[in-house]
Amino acid sequence: MTDNFTGYTAGDGVAPDRWASALHLFDNGAGAPHEETTTERWERAQLLFEAKDYIGAARLLALVVEEAPEQTGPRLLLARAYYHSAQLRRAEEQLRAIIERDPVEHYAHLMLGRTLQRQGRQDEAEPLLRMAAAWSGEFPEDD
Repeated sequence: MTDNFTGYTAGDGVAPDRWASALHLFDNGAGAPHEETTTERWERAQLLFEAKDYIGAARLLALVVEEAPEQTGPRLLLARAYYHSAQLRRAEEQLRAIIERDPVEHYAHLMLGRTLQRQGRQDEAEPLLRMAAAWSGEFPEDD
């Protein structure tokens, strides 16, 4: 049963991005438009990602990364959103940018390795996966 007023199915709850966009509804006074800040976009993107709306999260995260390109967290989450929405070339591009700036970011190496594997590029993925495993303390057993 859909409520004609809100358009939401009864019992489904409120979408996470709706909560985030309502957080500062009255900050500027009645009727004054509110321009979303980079921090608010980042928070809303995290909620969308958690709700598995990877494409919506990626759209917001692309803006956040454009506004704060030096921040690793948003770029890494953008790469993850691209990965989960099968935008593998875009994920690869973001991960390479992270690794170029921070060569010891082990999670970026792991994700890049997985992204390359998913593209069928196993030979390129193996060194990255070995490096990520070494940084996390996982060493292969000797036979």
